[in-house]
Amino acid sequence: MPLQPTLIQAPSFAHPVFALGDPGILQGKKLAFFCSVKCPGEPIVRAYDFARAMRDAGIVVISGFQSPIEKDCLDLLLRGSQPVIICPARSLHGMRLTAAWKTAVEQGRLLLLSPFAEGIRRPTIELSEKRNEFVANLADQVLFAHANPGGKTEALAMKLINSGKPVLTFDSKENANLVALGAKPIRADQIVTESGR
Repeated sequence: MPLQPTLIQAPSFAHPVFALGDPGILQGKKLAFFCSVKCPGEPIVRAYDFARAMRDAGIVVISGFQSPIEKDCLDLLLRGSQPVIICPARSLHGMRLTAAWKTAVEQGRLLLLSPFAEGIRRPTIELSEKRNEFVANLADQVLFAHANPGGKTEALAMKLINSGKPVLTFDSKENANLVALGAKPIRADQIVTESGR
């Protein structure tokens, strides 16, 4: 029998959202994670180090986990025992969960959230943008592994920095554009310390 999403009132968001899993996960500090689809080598390595560090420290990571690096990091995170929040750019109704996701939901450590109503079954660029803003609104801090200059991920980072949201990025020359915008350059081990505050 498929798991059925329920309506909940999420903190930091104006209207109810659909959830699959334990909404109690929302009570902890949350670090949002974003990475452009195209990502150079050094930020990729840093992203994997980040995922392992978050997993070992038990820090809640929230993301759409849609880009290739985000997906790889989700695989690493799901090997741990800390909570994870996935926000697909579609409705949760009728969504088929992988065996790993279903197990994590049943263990109470994976929460799926969506602001999209039943019937929205295919992610689009517009839905992905709305989802990314939803993820960022729910998070206490936001980490951009990499954002291509001039791209939509960089535009989101700029919007968040201008709004006063704490934005972090890896201390890497490939992320000079994000640092120039006002993102705080940081190492994976420093993120653990920052997120625990």
